[in-house]
Amino acid sequence: MLEIFQHHFVIKAILAGVVVGFLGGFYGNFVVQRKMSFLGDGLAHVTFGGIALGLLLQFEPFLVALPFTLFVAIALTYLKERTTLEIDTTIGIFFAISVALGILFITLNKRYISDAFSYLFGSILLVSDKDLLISYFFGLATILLAIIFWKRWTYATFDYELAMVDRINVRFDDYLLSVLIALSIVISVKLVGIFLVASFLVIPPAAAKLLSKTFAQMTILSIILGIISSILGIIISILWDLPTGSTIILLQSIIFLFAFAVKQLR
Repeated sequence: MLEIFQHHFVIKAILAGVVVGFLGGFYGNFVVQRKMSFLGDGLAHVTFGGIALGLLLQFEPFLVALPFTLFVAIALTYLKERTTLEIDTTIGIFFAISVALGILFITLNKRYISDAFSYLFGSILLVSDKDLLISYFFGLATILLAIIFWKRWTYATFDYELAMVDRINVRFDDYLLSVLIALSIVISVKLVGIFLVASFLVIPPAAAKLLSKTFAQMTILSIILGIISSILGIIISILWDLPTGSTIILLQSIIFLFAFAVKQLR
């Protein structure tokens, strides 16, 4: 087993898994606690539309997907504030539009797309040094922003109206969180794929919520579960020659079932 750590690509994959687990565990707490679990899946499929457009234009797909996803994240927050529609409804609208556009762009693309499979299911074992640098830079930015905004974000998460009464700029915080969640999804999609990225935002936080008494405990435990499941999933997938992304998600599902069992025993 120790022999696999002699390979450079394994070390890079584990480092990528750590940052994806951290980002999913941290931002997923706000997604789960604010009852926006559909947001991760919706923005991941929005990213699919941007990637398909980039492939059609023969441009770096993720440079197209990034502004595409950020625009939709901001638009979702705007519609939530300006209309009476539920957030899941607006996410569903953009979800459908983005998938339709993605299919249209891929159909119009007459060239063979050799790496399309990796965009859907991820290629964490093929992560580049550039991808690692970008993901860790964003992870560091997340830590710095959490130090500054943690109390405000937590306050608004549990009592939005009272936070507004206390003159906290919750609208700005909503837009900032939406942008940060969108960025974390775009970064994670390149590593774990469009179909699997939403699980990082939902399963570890959900398991942590079952075992925690406070939101701070939930956040710390969610991050730990996200990181541990990523590392173990990568190692197991290499040893048993299994698809890495799905192995990680199945491991997270086992952790959730264990947390549920513990909750019931309590």
